[in-house]
Amino acid sequence: MKIFTIGYEGATMDAFLATLREAGVEQVIDVRALPLSRRPGFSKNILAATLKDSGIGYIHLKALGTPKPGRDAAKKGDWRTMERVYAGQLHLPEAQAQAAQLRDLAAEKPSALLCFEHDPKHCHRTMLLREEGAGFEVVDLLP
Repeated sequence: MKIFTIGYEGATMDAFLATLREAGVEQVIDVRALPLSRRPGFSKNILAATLKDSGIGYIHLKALGTPKPGRDAAKKGDWRTMERVYAGQLHLPEAQAQAAQLRDLAAEKPSALLCFEHDPKHCHRTMLLREEGAGFEVVDLLP
C-alpha cells in the first residue's frame, strides 16, 4: 500500500494542488497539531474547502501532530529533542487511536500526510510513518 507525504513550506496553492493531482492523491490527512498557517490558503478551514473544490478529501488528525515543545525544538534545529518529544506523543492513547485511523484511511484511497516542513527528513511525518507505516510504500511529494 502506498502513502504519500507532502509539506507546503515555500509552495503556492496552485503548485501544491498540481502535485497532489499528478500523484493521484484523493485525500489529505493533516497531521499538524495546530492546523493554522501564515501561508495563505493553508489553514484548516480554507484548505479543506479548497481541497474539496478540487475533488480531494481532507481529514485532520490532531493527536498525530507535534506538541509545542517539539515544534519549538524543531524551530531551533534541535532534531534530537523534537524526535524525543514526538516519540512520547506517539505513545499516548489518543495518538494510538488516530494512528489506527490513519492506517484505515490510507487503505481506503490514495492519501497524503500533510505538514508544513518541505524536507521530509526534518519532519515528524517521516517519524510517524517509520513508527506506524509498516506495510506502506512511502512516497514524498515535493511541490
